[in-house]
Amino acid sequence: MSARTIRQTGGGGILYVVATPIGNPDDISARAIRTLAEVSLIACEDTRRTGQMLARHQIGTPTVSHFEHNEERRVPELVARLKAGEKIAIVTDAGTPAISDPGFRLVRAALDANVQVIAVPGASAVIAALSIAGIPTDRFTFEGFVPSRDSARRKALQDLRGESRTMVFYEASRRVADTLGAMATAFGESRDAAVVCEITKTYERTIRGTLGELERKFRATPALGEIVIVVAGAPQQPDAENVAIDAHEALEILREAGLGLKQASAVVARLTGKGRREVYQDALKARDDDSSDD
Repeated sequence: MSARTIRQTGGGGILYVVATPIGNPDDISARAIRTLAEVSLIACEDTRRTGQMLARHQIGTPTVSHFEHNEERRVPELVARLKAGEKIAIVTDAGTPAISDPGFRLVRAALDANVQVIAVPGASAVIAALSIAGIPTDRFTFEGFVPSRDSARRKALQDLRGESRTMVFYEASRRVADTLGAMATAFGESRDAAVVCEITKTYERTIRGTLGELERKFRATPALGEIVIVVAGAPQQPDAENVAIDAHEALEILREAGLGLKQASAVVARLTGKGRREVYQDALKARDDDSSDD
């Protein structure tokens, strides 16, 4: 992406959403460096921290602060400049803007103003942690930070009990043990998980085990730095055909144990989620079929 390429995109402005390193300063793409050098302004979460990164790559582009507490005021200013034809980049302290970081409001406002928005991708703690966790990666869901209050955290995790996809969470180091404990309660202590600490940094480490094991580990040795937790999804539920077979077998076992047909049907309906009348009628039909075979 050269300066010539940017000029050829037309008279309208462009918002570049630029990913920056999440730890190792070398994890920045050549394209990101060129883009940051060629835009007219960089909106950043912390001008001092971004300034250090820009100085490392000899980039002199002006910066302006754009963070959670000034977004409401800053977004209209930036959109006005974009509509006037400027090329602006948005960055955060680490990773990709709008992913558990400021940026969504500006992207949405730019799109609503018919401003072109272009991603300049790069390092991602979610993808990096997922790739080394040793937990299935074919389907996953990113849940960000869980609530810090105990009651809200319990409810949020209870709502995810049946999630079959691998789940990825961010967490503050001081809350890791409590969150793992809440996860063990909600998902079961035997659920596989991995805790990735300080990813891409000097003291990076990944601890794998069950939620119960990991909770005990981090109770004994508190975590430090940035944390990503990867949790295996819930076991797949049996399909409808297997449920039907299980219902029939369960009914036979209950009948052998001395329950009447109606009582056994009520129990099986409760266990399988099927209607009591449906289970009862299926049982009558099966009994009639068995009688006709004699």
